[in-house]
Amino acid sequence: MKKYLLFLLLFFFALGSLFAQQIQLSPNSEISVLTIGPGESLNDAFGHNGFRIKDSKQGIDVVYGYGAYDFDAPNFYLKFAQGKLNYLISRNDFSDFKYHYTYYNRTIEEQVLNLTSAEKQKLFDFLENNYKPENRRYLYDFFYDNCATRIRDVTLKITDRKIEFNAPENFEPKTFRTLIHDHVGLNTWGSFGIDIALGSVIDKKASLREHMFLPHYIHTFFEIATLDGTDNLVKSSTTIYQKKETDSALNFLFSPLMIMGLIGLGILFLTYKDYKNNTRSKWLDIIIFGITGVIGILILLLWFATDHSATGQNYNLLWALPLNIFVIGQLFKSRIKNWFKSYLKFLIIMLCLMTLHWLIGVQVFAIGLIPILIALMIRYIYLVQFYNKNSNY
Repeated sequence: MKKYLLFLLLFFFALGSLFAQQIQLSPNSEISVLTIGPGESLNDAFGHNGFRIKDSKQGIDVVYGYGAYDFDAPNFYLKFAQGKLNYLISRNDFSDFKYHYTYYNRTIEEQVLNLTSAEKQKLFDFLENNYKPENRRYLYDFFYDNCATRIRDVTLKITDRKIEFNAPENFEPKTFRTLIHDHVGLNTWGSFGIDIALGSVIDKKASLREHMFLPHYIHTFFEIATLDGTDNLVKSSTTIYQKKETDSALNFLFSPLMIMGLIGLGILFLTYKDYKNNTRSKWLDIIIFGITGVIGILILLLWFATDHSATGQNYNLLWALPLNIFVIGQLFKSRIKNWFKSYLKFLIIMLCLMTLHWLIGVQVFAIGLIPILIALMIRYIYLVQFYNKNSNY
């Protein structure tokens, strides 16, 4: 009985999809690009895009969007971490779509596209075909194949006319990292994690086309794009819902710079106390080497053991060295090896090299790291001085 019911469900689903493909949009139908503003959580911070297909005559008002999670995928979290997770195209009634984003207080902007009837039909058929179970999955990439870039690429695909994306007035290209900071802020935990996990590959300038990995720039560039150099790509623009601003003045108290600043001050205080007493807080050094070593190993895994395009060439390894986890045994001993003193000097050189990388723009690091880096530098210098002074160590 269960197999019979499942067969019927699959049959009617397939029949429904086939019927949808046979629908002919009326001349009064409209296709628009929806741009959703940022939300409160990190995964919502960059906004969202979707196609709205509206045809009152056919009773259609649906939104197609790319970037839905496939939670049923085997080994979901492992594939997500490896950058091998397939994402889905979604289809929702516009009323449900609007309710969801207004409920979460996110701006909804609409741009009606200036398409011919043939182009509208082609776009609708493409989306319906893309929504089939065998077609709906795709390998997501945050910068090059996401919910925004798919809107651009599908729009280019369904028209034979040349779409020209023009730069807005006073437009200045930004790096990928700067574009991320524009949305998550410099001193937020989202930015802190991103700046540690993503490498120097995102510190290059993005081209005009590459800016469109962000929904905001889909809206910006579509607004002034032209068709064959004459017609506007966007026929009309409206704001369906405007976000209501909320107070976030207390966020700084729990920001990375504040929390890391307190931790850094704690390390400096204990280092000063050790200096005055000519001693060494063994447990502090074990924690420092353990945490920096584990972070370094995770950075290495993101760089070499995943398919993420943005985690390569990550010079956070200059302060979070994986080797720290392997030399931690020296900190337990009453008498250290001479090579460990040289290793401490190596750590100081690495911190200086990291500072140079930051100053000359090879890679921009998390602003919240500043107090930690200062504290690590002073701690390492003290350890070298301590071990030189106390030859019995």
